[in-house]
Amino acid sequence: MTTPPDPADLSAPAQAVLVQPADHHEPRPEQPENGKKRASRSALADFWRRFKRNKLAMGGLVVVTIMVILAILQPFISPFDPYDQNLINTLQPPSAEHWFGTDVLGRDLYSGMLYGLKLALIVGLCTMLGSMTLGVTLGALAGYRGGFSDALVMRVTDLFLAFPYLIGAILVVRTFGSGLFQVILALVILGWPTAARLMRGQILALREAEYVEAARSIGASDRRIVTRHILPNAIQPVFIYSFTGIGVAVVAMASLAYLGVGVPTDTPEWGRMINQGIEQVQVAGKDFLWMFPSGAICITTLAFAFVSDGLRDALDPKLR
Repeated sequence: MTTPPDPADLSAPAQAVLVQPADHHEPRPEQPENGKKRASRSALADFWRRFKRNKLAMGGLVVVTIMVILAILQPFISPFDPYDQNLINTLQPPSAEHWFGTDVLGRDLYSGMLYGLKLALIVGLCTMLGSMTLGVTLGALAGYRGGFSDALVMRVTDLFLAFPYLIGAILVVRTFGSGLFQVILALVILGWPTAARLMRGQILALREAEYVEAARSIGASDRRIVTRHILPNAIQPVFIYSFTGIGVAVVAMASLAYLGVGVPTDTPEWGRMINQGIEQVQVAGKDFLWMFPSGAICITTLAFAFVSDGLRDALDPKLR
């Protein structure tokens, strides 16, 4: 084994004197994936910090979370079958056995309220996803392509926006028949135009941006430019509007049921409960028949509206 030269020995070559320590390691460059993950976590934490500042939004989020949990657990926490009728026990006031009382058919109102909550959330979420998907697709096509495609989509959008919302929903349901799917279809058909207009406006503002021009200059396809460069920056206002639309869909579904269209007549649904309760509004002590479902609709609509406001404030770069 060769002994390293003594640094004090002036006759030793300079290269031999410079001996590196055996345990020294060069620092490894940071992995890009880890940097992206940390940036994503930081952005999410920043979003959550800004969202928590809005107390109404946090309250709405708590209410929405509780409603989702109740809707999922509905088959297990309902004390009675919401469809079971007991004509001997009709119009009973709230009691220990029936927390919200019974309706005109003797059905437990609390169990019916839970079942109506599940229907409302299903219709609201499905309507939001359907309207957003259709509106974003057509709005992106109109805004990016322009020309004939833009004119065609916008004229169709104007036609749908000019048609009365509730009357259009009744027409669609009457055409395709009663049922949950028909109600969702009617609300999606009448709900996509606003999302399409919002998306078109965002696309028009972004399609001439510098990063889009750079993507075109390297030969990126139109599909890649729209999906990878424009949509992620244009989807924010459409998403916020669509989230607000959940509450609108809940009110629309209740309105259809109140008018006798939409879901089948024997379905425990909030609008149907209000319709039955209005018939007893002149009877003393029967206000619970319409107060509970009416309050549920108001709370649901306000909760989603508050969450939507919180999302807007947390995602708006001007408010950071």
